[in-house]
Amino acid sequence: MGVVTLETENGGKRHGGRYIYEELRKQILTLQLKPGAQLDEVSLAAQFGVSRSPVRDALARLITEGLVTILPNRTTLVTPFEIEAFPKYIAALDLTQRAVTRLAAVNRSEQDLERIRKANDAYIQALAKGNFQEMSERNKVFHMEIARAGRNPYLTSYYEKLLGEGQRLLHLHFDFIVSSQGLTSADQDHDRIIEAIASRQADEAEAASHEHTLLFRDRFLEFMKQNLTKSISML
Repeated sequence: MGVVTLETENGGKRHGGRYIYEELRKQILTLQLKPGAQLDEVSLAAQFGVSRSPVRDALARLITEGLVTILPNRTTLVTPFEIEAFPKYIAALDLTQRAVTRLAAVNRSEQDLERIRKANDAYIQALAKGNFQEMSERNKVFHMEIARAGRNPYLTSYYEKLLGEGQRLLHLHFDFIVSSQGLTSADQDHDRIIEAIASRQADEAEAASHEHTLLFRDRFLEFMKQNLTKSISML
């Protein structure tokens, strides 16, 4: 399965459902654990050196986030992603992202705005370091701060699941983005969103978030197009 048991500084294994959850989540989002990979409680417990209970708790949390799926036959696996589903994913992301960003422009407080700006600063720092894992995490934090500022917990909960799926897709083509296009426009897109929220321009905030989604879509489709062409040329 590719799961690695890490150790603490003193050489001892790290126990607990939270650590197992964080480690599995990281491996899923960075594609160390591939979509469709089977996750067995017994094997995971042995690899982490724990009982099945904390493993079960960790998997349950990942299931609520949509990163792990239980099939009717009780098989547990990393949630697959079919390329045919990408347009539907983008449609859901676009609608939800537009809604939460619009609501943030209407409902945000000064404290919300400060948290949004700080989250974006952290994202830009990760961008400068070229740390893919930290970039995707900081990007998610930025968008979640916007969602919370909108004051609709139902949309926020669903949006978080969509962003988690988006993190896997980002990692799939991060190298392509950096090598072919660079990442400088990402923080510019964020700036436009932030300023629209700050000035309480709901229409502009929604439009900026829509453009942000389209940029993500177009980059991913270009990545898929180039990789498909490359695969065909090797036949």
